[in-house]
Amino acid sequence: MSPGKEASPSEAAALMAGGARLEAMRRRVRLSRWAVWTVIAAGPVALAVAVASTPTTVEAATAAKPPAVRTAAAAADPAGYAQVFVSTWLRSSADDATTAQARLAQSMAPDVELPSPAAGAQPRPASVTAVRSTQRADGSWSVTVAAQYADGSVRYYAVPVAADASGASVTVTGAPGVGAGPARAEVPKSPYGVLVPEGDLSAAVGEFLAGYLTGAGAVDRYLAPGVSLSPVSPAPYTAVTVQQVSAVEEAAATEQVPADGTKVRVLAQVEARDTGGRWPLAYELALTARSGRWEVSALESGTALDGSAW
Repeated sequence: MSPGKEASPSEAAALMAGGARLEAMRRRVRLSRWAVWTVIAAGPVALAVAVASTPTTVEAATAAKPPAVRTAAAAADPAGYAQVFVSTWLRSSADDATTAQARLAQSMAPDVELPSPAAGAQPRPASVTAVRSTQRADGSWSVTVAAQYADGSVRYYAVPVAADASGASVTVTGAPGVGAGPARAEVPKSPYGVLVPEGDLSAAVGEFLAGYLTGAGAVDRYLAPGVSLSPVSPAPYTAVTVQQVSAVEEAAATEQVPADGTKVRVLAQVEARDTGGRWPLAYELALTARSGRWEVSALESGTALDGSAW
């Protein structure tokens, strides 16, 4: 405080209170030091008792945040890139490297030579399709591409490809190699082992599929409550005939419609006709019994070989 100025009563009271607190703290420090030295002089046993009886304050540590876990993203499959390369490579010729196909093939695989097909020796492929991709231990890929020709023959090409994890950078690293195609897999036993005779169930299936594929009749009348299914539009066929219906459950083969709520899964083999001929088709359906009739509760895409789909 500057000379010549007197503190107000409130300021003076604050200064006195602060001084009192400071003095109290100093006294506690002196008493603590005196107690420690007294205990040390009394011996180790007294020191241990003093430490045990001294209250301690434990501050809760801030919970450490778990380290962020980064899951490596699945590497982008370069199958499409390999498919485009084989298509352009088979349509290229080293005798004319200036064509659009040749330039594209060279840009995709700078170190791969172009083929030199003899005139008329091999037609260009009608279609090229990637059928399998395998990632190697070093991160590179081997993509199998099938080239189908107009005469019905197929050649399989294994294409080595290098790609980054995002698929933003891709390069064919070597010339493709011709190899054998995939072996024929063993077909699992079908779960549809119950033959369904002609009756209410096969009739319901036939009428539903006729409306679904030909547009003849409303589809909704064959559907279970709550099921919504639109027919194929425009209708692709003019007639549909059921050839055979097989089921998973024995209840599908009973002459009379079972109790309400009974569910069955069936596989319908049908013959569809249009102006271009006849076409054998197959549909997997789920049906539910209600009020003495069978109603379609699901139309599956493909066949569930384990019989678990509804």
